Amino acid sequence: MTGQGLSKADVERLLADPSPDRRAETAERIAAEFGADSMTDAERRLAEDIFRLMVRDAEVRVREALSRQLKESPAVPRDVALALASDVDSVAVPMLHYSDVLTDEDLIEIVRSQAPAKQVAIAGRRRVSPAVSEALIESGDEQAVGVLVANESAEIPEAALQTVVDRFGASADIQDKLTFRPTLPISVAERLMNRVSENLRQHLLTRHPLSAEMAADLVLQARERAVVGLAGEAGAGDLERLVAELHRNRRLTPSLVLRALCMGDFAFFEASMARLAGAPLVNAQSLIHDAGPLGLRAIFDKAGLPATFFPAVRAALEVSRELQFDGEAHDRERYSRRMMERVLTQYGDLGVTFEAEDLDYLLRRLNRLAAA
Repeated sequence: MTGQGLSKADVERLLADPSPDRRAETAERIAAEFGADSMTDAERRLAEDIFRLMVRDAEVRVREALSRQLKESPAVPRDVALALASDVDSVAVPMLHYSDVLTDEDLIEIVRSQAPAKQVAIAGRRRVSPAVSEALIESGDEQAVGVLVANESAEIPEAALQTVVDRFGASADIQDKLTFRPTLPISVAERLMNRVSENLRQHLLTRHPLSAEMAADLVLQARERAVVGLAGEAGAGDLERLVAELHRNRRLTPSLVLRALCMGDFAFFEASMARLAGAPLVNAQSLIHDAGPLGLRAIFDKAGLPATFFPAVRAALEVSRELQFDGEAHDRERYSRRMMERVLTQYGDLGVTFEAEDLDYLLRRLNRLAAA
Protein backbone atom coordinates (compact mmCIF):
# COMPACT_ATOMS: atom_id res chain seq x y z
CA MET A 1 0.00 0.00 0.00
CA THR A 2 2.57 2.60 1.10
CA GLY A 3 4.58 3.81 -1.87
CA GLN A 4 2.13 2.17 -4.26
CA GLY A 5 -1.04 3.93 -3.09
CA LEU A 6 -4.37 2.52 -2.00
CA SER A 7 -6.78 2.31 -4.88
CA LYS A 8 -10.27 1.19 -5.67
CA ALA A 9 -8.66 -1.84 -7.23
CA ASP A 10 -7.37 -2.82 -3.77
CA VAL A 11 -10.92 -2.66 -2.49
CA GLU A 12 -12.26 -4.70 -5.40
CA ARG A 13 -9.61 -7.40 -4.87
CA LEU A 14 -10.37 -7.47 -1.15
CA LEU A 15 -14.08 -7.93 -1.74
CA ALA A 16 -13.54 -10.52 -4.44
CA ASP A 17 -11.06 -12.62 -2.40
CA PRO A 18 -12.95 -15.61 -0.95
CA SER A 19 -10.14 -16.58 1.44
CA PRO A 20 -10.71 -15.51 5.09
CA ASP A 21 -6.97 -15.75 5.71
CA ARG A 22 -6.22 -13.36 2.82
CA ARG A 23 -8.92 -10.95 3.99
CA ALA A 24 -7.55 -11.03 7.53
CA GLU A 25 -4.04 -10.41 6.20
CA THR A 26 -5.25 -7.48 4.13
CA ALA A 27 -7.22 -6.07 7.05
CA GLU A 28 -4.13 -6.22 9.25
CA ARG A 29 -1.93 -4.63 6.59
CA ILE A 30 -4.24 -1.72 5.89
CA ALA A 31 -4.99 -1.13 9.58
CA ALA A 32 -1.29 -1.25 10.49
CA GLU A 33 -0.48 1.54 8.04
CA PHE A 34 -3.62 3.55 8.73
CA GLY A 35 -2.84 7.09 9.83
CA ALA A 36 0.74 7.00 8.59
CA ASP A 37 2.09 10.27 7.25
CA SER A 38 2.62 8.64 3.87
CA MET A 39 -1.12 8.13 3.37
CA THR A 40 -2.93 10.74 1.37
CA ASP A 41 -6.32 12.06 2.47
CA ALA A 42 -7.96 10.10 -0.30
CA GLU A 43 -6.22 6.89 0.79
CA ARG A 44 -7.25 7.48 4.39
CA ARG A 45 -10.88 7.93 3.42
CA LEU A 46 -10.71 4.79 1.32
CA ALA A 47 -9.15 2.87 4.22
CA GLU A 48 -11.97 4.02 6.49
CA ASP A 49 -14.51 2.72 3.96
CA ILE A 50 -12.69 -0.61 3.93
CA PHE A 51 -12.83 -0.75 7.73
CA ARG A 52 -16.57 -0.15 7.62
CA LEU A 53 -16.92 -3.11 5.32
CA MET A 54 -14.61 -5.31 7.41
CA VAL A 55 -16.42 -4.75 10.71
CA ARG A 56 -19.32 -6.58 9.06
CA ASP A 57 -17.17 -9.42 7.73
CA ALA A 58 -18.60 -12.81 8.63
CA GLU A 59 -15.17 -14.14 9.60
CA VAL A 60 -14.23 -13.37 13.20
CA ARG A 61 -10.51 -13.57 12.39
CA VAL A 62 -10.87 -10.63 9.99
CA ARG A 63 -12.48 -8.48 12.65
CA GLU A 64 -9.92 -9.64 15.23
CA ALA A 65 -7.08 -8.54 12.96
CA LEU A 66 -8.71 -5.18 12.49
CA SER A 67 -9.18 -4.68 16.24
CA ARG A 68 -5.61 -5.65 17.08
CA GLN A 69 -4.18 -3.09 14.68
CA LEU A 70 -6.62 -0.24 15.35
CA LYS A 71 -6.88 -0.51 19.14
CA GLU A 72 -4.44 2.34 19.85
CA SER A 73 -5.04 4.44 16.74
CA PRO A 74 -6.32 7.92 17.58
CA ALA A 75 -7.49 8.38 13.98
CA VAL A 76 -9.87 5.43 13.73
CA PRO A 77 -13.45 6.62 13.09
CA ARG A 78 -15.60 6.38 16.21
CA ASP A 79 -18.28 4.34 14.46
CA VAL A 80 -15.64 1.74 13.52
CA ALA A 81 -14.20 1.70 17.04
CA LEU A 82 -17.67 1.33 18.54
CA ALA A 83 -18.62 -1.49 16.15
CA LEU A 84 -15.48 -3.41 17.12
CA ALA A 85 -15.99 -2.68 20.83
CA SER A 86 -19.52 -4.09 20.64
CA ASP A 87 -18.45 -7.26 18.81
CA VAL A 88 -17.73 -10.70 20.30
CA ASP A 89 -15.23 -10.70 23.17
CA SER A 90 -12.17 -11.68 21.15
CA VAL A 91 -12.75 -8.70 18.84
CA ALA A 92 -13.96 -6.23 21.44
CA VAL A 93 -11.48 -6.67 24.29
CA PRO A 94 -8.41 -5.04 22.64
CA MET A 95 -10.46 -2.02 21.57
CA LEU A 96 -12.16 -1.67 24.95
CA HIS A 97 -8.89 -1.93 26.83
CA TYR A 98 -6.85 0.51 24.75
CA SER A 99 -8.87 2.80 22.50
CA ASP A 100 -9.12 6.45 23.52
CA VAL A 101 -11.59 7.07 20.70
CA LEU A 102 -14.38 5.52 22.77
CA THR A 103 -16.17 8.05 24.98
CA ASP A 104 -17.26 7.59 28.59
CA GLU A 105 -20.83 7.30 27.32
CA ASP A 106 -19.79 4.47 24.98
CA LEU A 107 -17.99 2.64 27.78
CA ILE A 108 -20.82 3.05 30.28
CA GLU A 109 -23.35 1.67 27.80
CA ILE A 110 -21.16 -1.37 27.16
CA VAL A 111 -20.59 -1.91 30.90
CA ARG A 112 -24.33 -1.95 31.50
CA SER A 113 -25.28 -4.17 28.57
CA GLN A 114 -22.38 -6.44 27.69
CA ALA A 115 -20.62 -9.54 29.04
CA PRO A 116 -18.18 -9.67 32.01
CA ALA A 117 -15.09 -9.99 29.80
CA LYS A 118 -15.81 -6.59 28.32
CA GLN A 119 -16.33 -5.10 31.78
CA VAL A 120 -12.93 -6.48 32.83
CA ALA A 121 -11.27 -4.93 29.76
CA ILE A 122 -12.76 -1.52 30.59
CA ALA A 123 -11.82 -1.81 34.27
CA GLY A 124 -8.16 -2.24 33.33
CA ARG A 125 -7.86 0.79 31.00
CA ARG A 126 -5.01 3.28 31.35
CA ARG A 127 -7.54 5.79 32.63
CA VAL A 128 -10.97 5.08 34.07
CA SER A 129 -13.09 8.12 34.82
CA PRO A 130 -15.25 8.45 37.96
CA ALA A 131 -18.43 7.96 35.91
CA VAL A 132 -17.16 4.75 34.30
CA SER A 133 -15.92 3.49 37.68
CA GLU A 134 -19.36 4.05 39.18
CA ALA A 135 -21.00 2.14 36.31
CA LEU A 136 -18.59 -0.78 36.76
CA ILE A 137 -19.21 -0.92 40.50
CA GLU A 138 -22.95 -0.75 39.97
CA SER A 139 -23.19 -3.34 37.17
CA GLY A 140 -19.92 -5.28 37.09
CA ASP A 141 -19.25 -8.68 38.56
CA GLU A 142 -16.63 -9.40 41.23
CA GLN A 143 -13.82 -9.98 38.73
CA ALA A 144 -14.40 -6.67 36.95
CA VAL A 145 -14.66 -4.73 40.21
CA GLY A 146 -11.49 -6.44 41.46
CA VAL A 147 -9.58 -5.33 38.36
CA LEU A 148 -10.95 -1.80 38.77
CA VAL A 149 -9.97 -1.54 42.44
CA ALA A 150 -6.48 -2.86 41.65
CA ASN A 151 -6.09 -0.31 38.83
CA GLU A 152 -4.20 2.59 40.42
CA SER A 153 -5.09 4.83 37.47
CA ALA A 154 -8.82 4.39 38.03
CA GLU A 155 -10.58 7.37 39.57
CA ILE A 156 -13.07 5.93 42.06
CA PRO A 157 -15.24 8.30 44.13
CA GLU A 158 -15.50 7.71 47.87
CA ALA A 159 -19.19 6.79 47.71
CA ALA A 160 -18.44 4.23 44.97
CA LEU A 161 -15.70 2.64 47.10
CA GLN A 162 -18.21 2.32 49.92
CA THR A 163 -20.52 0.53 47.50
CA VAL A 164 -17.66 -1.86 46.67
CA VAL A 165 -17.41 -2.73 50.36
CA ASP A 166 -21.18 -3.20 50.59
CA ARG A 167 -21.37 -5.42 47.50
CA PHE A 168 -18.13 -7.38 47.74
CA GLY A 169 -16.74 -6.73 51.22
CA ALA A 170 -16.97 -10.43 52.07
CA SER A 171 -14.53 -11.29 49.26
CA ALA A 172 -10.95 -11.78 50.46
CA ASP A 173 -9.70 -10.80 46.99
CA ILE A 174 -11.59 -7.49 47.04
CA GLN A 175 -10.48 -6.82 50.61
CA ASP A 176 -6.83 -7.25 49.63
CA LYS A 177 -7.11 -5.03 46.58
CA LEU A 178 -8.88 -2.28 48.50
CA THR A 179 -6.23 -2.42 51.22
CA PHE A 180 -3.43 -1.94 48.71
CA ARG A 181 -4.92 1.05 46.89
CA PRO A 182 -2.49 4.01 47.17
CA THR A 183 -5.12 6.09 48.95
CA LEU A 184 -8.24 4.82 50.67
CA PRO A 185 -10.68 7.30 52.24
CA ILE A 186 -10.88 6.82 55.98
CA SER A 187 -14.64 6.23 55.92
CA VAL A 188 -14.10 3.40 53.42
CA ALA A 189 -11.29 1.93 55.51
CA GLU A 190 -13.56 1.85 58.55
CA ARG A 191 -16.42 0.24 56.63
CA LEU A 192 -14.01 -2.35 55.26
CA MET A 193 -12.74 -3.12 58.76
CA ASN A 194 -16.31 -3.71 59.87
CA ARG A 195 -16.87 -6.24 57.06
CA VAL A 196 -13.58 -7.95 57.83
CA SER A 197 -14.59 -8.10 61.50
CA GLU A 198 -17.86 -9.79 60.63
CA ASN A 199 -15.97 -12.37 58.54
CA LEU A 200 -13.66 -12.95 61.52
CA ARG A 201 -16.61 -13.43 63.85
CA GLN A 202 -18.10 -16.08 61.57
CA HIS A 203 -14.71 -17.79 61.33
CA LEU A 204 -14.32 -17.86 65.12
CA LEU A 205 -17.77 -19.31 65.60
CA THR A 206 -17.36 -22.06 63.00
CA ARG A 207 -13.71 -23.03 63.60
CA HIS A 208 -13.18 -22.57 67.35
CA PRO A 209 -15.07 -23.65 70.48
CA LEU A 210 -16.09 -20.11 71.50
CA SER A 211 -19.43 -18.81 72.68
CA ALA A 212 -21.16 -16.26 70.49
CA GLU A 213 -20.65 -13.65 73.23
CA MET A 214 -16.90 -14.31 73.49
CA ALA A 215 -16.47 -14.23 69.72
CA ALA A 216 -18.37 -10.94 69.54
CA ASP A 217 -16.21 -9.48 72.32
CA LEU A 218 -12.97 -10.44 70.58
CA VAL A 219 -14.10 -8.99 67.29
CA LEU A 220 -15.38 -5.79 68.88
CA GLN A 221 -12.06 -5.25 70.66
CA ALA A 222 -10.07 -5.76 67.47
CA ARG A 223 -12.32 -3.44 65.46
CA GLU A 224 -12.28 -0.68 68.08
CA ARG A 225 -8.49 -0.81 68.36
CA ALA A 226 -8.24 -0.54 64.59
CA VAL A 227 -10.65 2.41 64.47
CA VAL A 228 -8.69 4.27 67.16
CA GLY A 229 -5.54 3.61 65.12
CA LEU A 230 -7.20 5.06 62.01
CA ALA A 231 -8.40 8.10 63.93
CA GLY A 232 -4.95 8.78 65.28
CA GLU A 233 -3.57 9.11 61.74
CA ALA A 234 -6.44 11.18 60.33
CA GLY A 235 -6.46 14.86 59.56
CA ALA A 236 -9.29 17.08 60.79
CA GLY A 237 -11.45 16.60 57.69
CA ASP A 238 -10.93 12.84 57.56
CA LEU A 239 -11.62 12.55 61.29
CA GLU A 240 -14.93 14.36 60.90
CA ARG A 241 -15.94 12.03 58.05
CA LEU A 242 -14.90 8.98 60.07
CA VAL A 243 -16.96 10.01 63.08
CA ALA A 244 -19.94 10.80 60.84
CA GLU A 245 -19.67 7.39 59.15
CA LEU A 246 -19.47 5.60 62.48
CA HIS A 247 -22.45 7.50 63.83
CA ARG A 248 -24.52 6.95 60.70
CA ASN A 249 -23.96 3.20 60.95
CA ARG A 250 -24.44 3.04 64.73
CA ARG A 251 -20.85 2.08 65.38
CA LEU A 252 -19.94 5.15 67.42
CA THR A 253 -20.37 3.15 70.63
CA PRO A 254 -19.68 4.26 74.23
CA SER A 255 -16.83 1.77 74.53
CA LEU A 256 -15.19 3.10 71.35
CA VAL A 257 -15.45 6.69 72.59
CA LEU A 258 -13.99 5.77 75.98
CA ARG A 259 -11.25 3.64 74.39
CA ALA A 260 -10.11 6.59 72.30
CA LEU A 261 -10.02 8.81 75.39
CA CYS A 262 -8.06 6.25 77.41
CA MET A 263 -5.56 5.94 74.55
CA GLY A 264 -5.05 9.71 74.50
CA ASP A 265 -6.90 10.44 71.25
CA PHE A 266 -8.68 13.59 72.42
CA ALA A 267 -9.53 14.84 68.93
CA PHE A 268 -11.57 11.69 68.23
CA PHE A 269 -13.17 11.86 71.70
CA GLU A 270 -14.16 15.49 71.25
CA ALA A 271 -15.49 14.97 67.72
CA SER A 272 -17.47 11.93 68.88
CA MET A 273 -19.04 13.74 71.82
CA ALA A 274 -19.98 16.64 69.57
CA ARG A 275 -21.57 14.29 67.02
CA LEU A 276 -23.47 12.27 69.65
CA ALA A 277 -24.70 15.43 71.37
CA GLY A 278 -25.59 17.17 68.11
CA ALA A 279 -23.49 20.15 69.14
CA PRO A 280 -20.88 22.23 67.30
CA LEU A 281 -17.37 20.94 67.97
CA VAL A 282 -16.21 24.17 69.60
CA ASN A 283 -19.14 24.07 72.04
CA ALA A 284 -18.46 20.44 72.89
CA GLN A 285 -14.80 21.19 73.51
CA SER A 286 -15.69 24.05 75.81
CA LEU A 287 -17.99 21.85 77.90
CA ILE A 288 -15.61 18.88 77.97
CA HIS A 289 -12.75 20.99 79.29
CA ASP A 290 -14.83 23.21 81.58
CA ALA A 291 -12.99 23.55 84.90
CA GLY A 292 -16.28 23.30 86.80
CA PRO A 293 -18.21 20.06 87.40
CA LEU A 294 -21.27 20.86 85.29
CA GLY A 295 -19.90 21.27 81.77
CA LEU A 296 -18.69 17.69 81.32
CA ARG A 297 -21.85 16.30 82.87
CA ALA A 298 -24.00 18.38 80.52
CA ILE A 299 -22.27 17.23 77.32
CA PHE A 300 -22.06 13.66 78.60
CA ASP A 301 -25.81 13.48 79.24
CA LYS A 302 -26.59 15.21 75.95
CA ALA A 303 -24.48 12.62 74.12
CA GLY A 304 -26.60 9.86 75.64
CA LEU A 305 -23.72 7.81 77.04
CA PRO A 306 -24.55 5.29 79.80
CA ALA A 307 -24.28 6.70 83.32
CA THR A 308 -21.91 3.87 84.27
CA PHE A 309 -19.33 5.35 81.87
CA PHE A 310 -19.25 8.79 83.46
CA PRO A 311 -16.74 8.07 86.27
CA ALA A 312 -14.32 6.61 83.70
CA VAL A 313 -14.66 9.60 81.38
CA ARG A 314 -14.20 12.07 84.23
CA ALA A 315 -11.16 10.23 85.60
CA ALA A 316 -9.59 9.92 82.16
CA LEU A 317 -9.95 13.65 81.52
CA GLU A 318 -8.44 14.45 84.92
CA VAL A 319 -5.41 12.29 84.10
CA SER A 320 -5.09 13.91 80.67
CA ARG A 321 -4.59 17.28 82.33
CA GLU A 322 -1.73 15.89 84.40
CA LEU A 323 0.07 13.62 81.96
CA GLN A 324 1.70 14.03 78.56
CA PHE A 325 3.18 11.50 76.18
CA ASP A 326 6.90 11.29 76.95
CA GLY A 327 7.97 10.65 73.35
CA GLU A 328 9.85 7.49 74.27
CA ALA A 329 9.12 3.99 73.03
CA HIS A 330 5.72 2.62 74.12
CA ASP A 331 4.68 5.99 75.58
CA ARG A 332 1.06 5.43 74.51
CA GLU A 333 0.94 2.14 76.41
CA ARG A 334 2.42 3.75 79.54
CA TYR A 335 -0.03 6.62 79.26
CA SER A 336 -2.95 4.21 78.93
CA ARG A 337 -1.72 2.23 81.96
CA ARG A 338 -1.66 5.37 84.13
CA MET A 339 -5.09 6.23 82.80
CA MET A 340 -6.41 2.80 83.77
CA GLU A 341 -5.01 3.07 87.30
CA ARG A 342 -6.90 6.32 87.85
CA VAL A 343 -10.10 5.01 86.29
CA LEU A 344 -10.08 1.88 88.45
CA THR A 345 -9.49 3.96 91.56
CA GLN A 346 -12.53 6.05 90.66
CA TYR A 347 -14.75 2.96 90.48
CA GLY A 348 -13.22 1.57 93.67
CA ASP A 349 -14.39 4.69 95.47
CA LEU A 350 -17.88 3.93 94.19
CA GLY A 351 -17.75 0.35 95.48
CA VAL A 352 -17.46 -1.24 92.02
CA THR A 353 -14.51 -3.61 91.64
CA PHE A 354 -12.87 -5.02 88.54
CA GLU A 355 -10.74 -8.14 88.44
CA ALA A 356 -8.15 -6.93 85.93
CA GLU A 357 -6.41 -3.73 84.93
CA ASP A 358 -6.88 -4.38 81.24
CA LEU A 359 -8.68 -1.83 79.07
CA ASP A 360 -10.56 -4.44 77.05
CA TYR A 361 -11.72 -6.12 80.25
CA LEU A 362 -12.85 -2.77 81.70
CA LEU A 363 -14.80 -1.87 78.57
CA ARG A 364 -16.51 -5.28 78.45
CA ARG A 365 -17.59 -4.92 82.07
CA LEU A 366 -18.77 -1.37 81.59
CA ASN A 367 -20.84 -2.42 78.57
CA ARG A 368 -22.46 -5.16 80.65
CA LEU A 369 -23.10 -2.78 83.54
CA ALA A 370 -24.73 -0.38 81.10
CA ALA A 371 -26.88 -3.13 79.64
CA ALA A 372 -27.91 -4.25 83.10
